[in-house]
This record gives sequence, C-alpha cells and structure tokens, in this order.
Amino acid sequence: MPYHHLLHDDPLKDFSRRDMAFDGQSKTVYVAGSGPAVIVMAEMPGIGPHVARFARWVRDAGFTVYMPSLFGRDGAVVSADEGAAVFRKACVSAEFRALAAGQTSPVTHWLRQLARQAHAECGGKGVGAIGMCFTGNFALSMMLEPAMLAPVLCQPALPLNDPAGLEISPEDLAAVKARLDRDQLEVLAYRFAGDKFCQAQRFAAYEQALGPRFKSRVLPDSAAHFADAPPFFQTHVPFAHSVVTVHLVDKDGEPTVAAREEIMGFLAGQLGRY
Repeated sequence: MPYHHLLHDDPLKDFSRRDMAFDGQSKTVYVAGSGPAVIVMAEMPGIGPHVARFARWVRDAGFTVYMPSLFGRDGAVVSADEGAAVFRKACVSAEFRALAAGQTSPVTHWLRQLARQAHAECGGKGVGAIGMCFTGNFALSMMLEPAMLAPVLCQPALPLNDPAGLEISPEDLAAVKARLDRDQLEVLAYRFAGDKFCQAQRFAAYEQALGPRFKSRVLPDSAAHFADAPPFFQTHVPFAHSVVTVHLVDKDGEPTVAAREEIMGFLAGQLGRY
C-alpha cells in the first residue's frame, strides 16, 4: 500500500468517486478494489487519512471497498474547531439519532440500499460493513438487508447521552437478532477498555440483546497509539478510542493490528474471496 502522510490531506486519488442515489437522496461514495463488497463507514469527523488507510487495508485484503461520505470534508485533516462543527451538525441532522436510545438512524435505510447495490455489482456470497464511533452501530442495523453477512462494530458511540443505550429500535433489534440466529451469523465488536464514548455498559447491553451472536473484544488502553494524532483527536478524543484508525499501532504483535487482522479474517470467512 502506498504511504500517505496521515497528518496531510489525502486526495483519495486511488478511489473512484461515484454519486450514488437511493430514494432520491444522492451521496458520494469512494470505491476501490475487487472482490466481495465491504462498506467502510467513517468515524467523526469524516473520511480522514486514517479512515482511508483502513479502507485501503480492506481493499488490499481482497475486497471491493465502498466508502460513503456521510459527514465532513472528504480526505481532510481538519482543525479541532472544524471537526467539532461537523460533530454538532451531525448531532442535529435528521439522518442520525445521536441522542436517542432505542431508535434507528434513518441513514441506515440508505446504507442498506447501498449494500444491496454493492452486492449486485460485486457478486459473491454477500456484503460486509464496518462502522466506527458515530457510525459504529450502523453495521448492525444494516443486517436488515439480506445481502449483509458480516457486520463489524468499532467503538459504537451512539447514543451519546446513554452509556447503556443502543442506537436501534426494539423492533429492528428483534429482527436483527432473529436473522442472526436463523442464518447462524455473528457480530464482531471492538472497544478500548477506558473509552469514554463506548463504555462497558454498551457492550453489556449488546450482549444481553444478541447473546452469543455478539462477539466482543476489549483492548487495553495501553495498546493505543497517541503520537501524531490529528487536531480533532488531540482536543476532543484524548483517550483510547479508535481501534483501527487513529489509535492503531501499526506494528506486528500489537493488539490493534491483531484486531485489524481478525476483522480481515472475519470478512474473508463470511464473504469469501475471488
């Protein structure tokens, strides 16, 4: 994978930029690779260089990456103030349910249709999806789409005001649980032990709701990388949080690399490779 400096804006030139519309709503989606489709959803404050790096790892593992632009400036390393503004805007957007436990974000309907389209384009057994932080739970809600087979939840942060809350309606949660049981599918989930946005209560709630289908991984805070974090993270996320992006230690033997490789293996096991 070509090296890109993680504190410089990423032009995303190795991705095809597409405008994809469902139900009359168009969003930019960055596509790269070949093989079964995997949807990579960015954390706050958007598709920065660390998120793009992770998407390239997924691409290089033998998958077609679909990376939708849901908020922020694509490829940018934003200031702490700009990142905070993106966060505030998303919190009041009608597309998201940032402060409401027991509700499903409307944007997940669009994402389910993206998964359906990606499967039609790429073929194979089905589609994977990875959500992070603000989008962390979206991969679970996307399991209402039959093409979805491999959901990964990285530090799911919503709802922001209820550590034990789940950002999915009771009806959708029951339907997802029924599908997981019927099709013998699993959900992978990751968090750092001391994460203030995704605390132990949330994983406990998932475990209670989904039972053994929910496979949780809790990494020690000592496994997080803090050097050279982008301005938004330095100011607003000064603790271990982003397992596969900003706080990943890219060295063999590190817990975060083990998490990344487990995700790739999970995708390969569920989706196969061409």
